[in-house]
Amino acid sequence: MDVIALVGPSGTGKSHRALQVSREHNADAIIDDGILIKDGHIVAGESAKTEKSKIMAVRRAIFVLPGHAEQVREAINRIQPHRILVIGTSENMVHKIAKTLKLPSIQLIIRIEDIASRTEIAAAQFHRLKEGKHIIPVPIIELKPHFSGFLINPLQSIFKQSNVRRRKLGEKSIVRPVFSYYGKLIIDDRVILKLVEKIIKAREFVKTFKNINVKHLLKGDEDHGLKISCEVVLSYGSHIPTLIQQTQSKIREVVEFTTGMIVQAVDISVRALYVEPRKNLKGKLFLN
Repeated sequence: MDVIALVGPSGTGKSHRALQVSREHNADAIIDDGILIKDGHIVAGESAKTEKSKIMAVRRAIFVLPGHAEQVREAINRIQPHRILVIGTSENMVHKIAKTLKLPSIQLIIRIEDIASRTEIAAAQFHRLKEGKHIIPVPIIELKPHFSGFLINPLQSIFKQSNVRRRKLGEKSIVRPVFSYYGKLIIDDRVILKLVEKIIKAREFVKTFKNINVKHLLKGDEDHGLKISCEVVLSYGSHIPTLIQQTQSKIREVVEFTTGMIVQAVDISVRALYVEPRKNLKGKLFLN
């Protein structure tokens, strides 16, 4: 099984061009916004467009909601596609989806600006930002059992007009998710700092901590995720690598699940060990 990807910022027309890209690159399956599509049919998953909030939509799109990834993995194993097209807002996102779904490494990444003009991208962004319209690359009849939002109308793509009836390239549906009415969502870095602080405070082996830092990894205007770092003083008596790895995993899990952001790295520096003072039989303090 091969894996390719189509990436570009939100609302730039990726889903609109998904069928064209999959046809040109012989991909017989598409993963887009939480659903697995094959031959115009939804095989597994739930569309992120069905969620009522943007945070939940992001979680759905990157397959972090309980049971979602497992369901799609089982379907992939069952249908055995030849090549899968994964659609995402960044290279980091598509790599994360591939890893979560236990797919092979991505062999080719296509960027939206390489296949769409600035005018076309601007038009797609207008319909997304001003009108809240989203495209899903399947017919409306496929969406009805899954989608309880606002179905607008089908959007058909046809190769040529002629007197001879030709098979359609594919039918796409325009939807208006509930969350599109809610405006822009911004998650302040202080929210992430508080999440990290809460996790570290709950670790019994952490005596003190300081210098929690959140850094956004940017490549041009594209956000490639977060790098979180902090310094800790640990209580003496436990295996340090195990404790740190557990804490790193917990921070990544909680931040990604709560915010929908992707955590690239969690760096924890152990600055010192705290040795608990004890008293001997004569009441004098000594250190273990």
